[in-house]
Amino acid sequence: QVQLVESGGGLVQPGGSLRLSCAASGFTFSAYSMSWYRQAPGKERELVAVIARSGGNTNYADSVKGRFTISRDNAKSTVYLQMNSLKPEDTAVYYCKVTKIWDYWGQGTQVTVSS
Repeated sequence: QVQLVESGGGLVQPGGSLRLSCAASGFTFSAYSMSWYRQAPGKERELVAVIARSGGNTNYADSVKGRFTISRDNAKSTVYLQMNSLKPEDTAVYYCKVTKIWDYWGQGTQVTVSS
C-alpha cells in the first residue's frame, strides 16, 4: 500500500535552514507528481510546493518563493523540501502528498521557527 514518511523537522532559529525528506513506497514513484503542504495551528492546510514526475517543473506558494526548493530523487523514491531563511510564520506541520486516484498523505513532521 502507499506509504509516505516525512522526516527532518525540528526547532530552528529565524533565518535558519532545514531539509525535509519524504520517503515513498507502495507505488511507482517516478510516475506521479509530488507535493508538500503545511498546516499551522488554527489554520487550513495549504500547498507549499509541487514537483512534476521528472522533476523538471516546480511550483511554489508565493509565501515561500525564493526561500524553499522542492526536489526529488526518483531512484530513492524520495522528495525533498529545502527550506532556507526560515521565518516564524513558517512554523507548521509539513506533509507530503501524492494523488493516485485519491490523495495519500504522510504523518507529517513538525517545523518550529523560534528564537
